[in-house]
Amino acid sequence: MNTCILIGRLCANPELSYTPNTQTAVCRFTLAVDRPRKEGQDQGADFIRITTFGRQAETCDRYLAKGRQAAVQGRIQTGSYKNREGVTVYTTDVIADRVEFLGGSGGENSRSEGFSAQGGSNYQSQNFSSQNGNNQVGFDDLPAGFSTADVDVPY
Repeated sequence: MNTCILIGRLCANPELSYTPNTQTAVCRFTLAVDRPRKEGQDQGADFIRITTFGRQAETCDRYLAKGRQAAVQGRIQTGSYKNREGVTVYTTDVIADRVEFLGGSGGENSRSEGFSAQGGSNYQSQNFSSQNGNNQVGFDDLPAGFSTADVDVPY
């Protein structure tokens, strides 16, 4: 089974291109994913290349921006190529089946909270409703006795 789920922030704005023959949209971006923190050490991060295709790629290009938080579900794909000096370079990418845009706007481009983009043409907006009838739930809508903790939850 080849499945991964990642949550992180975009390191730069996504790059959209189209394949020469079929004109399929291809969107690439890099996600900074925090490493588990060990006591007395800096947290650190891994920078993972993400690739999306089709309508999902166009949606990611439209709504994601540098600094925006996203969740990605997909598969790991490895490859290799020879660079200009003739040295073989090995690559590891995540081919995204699903991308969810999390948190508030992290860049000037991002306009949607809680939006989910799924592979192919099957993407949809998720509606969130609160008890007071608003369509958006934010941190201001939390119950009076609710408190947050700064503790890592083990998975």
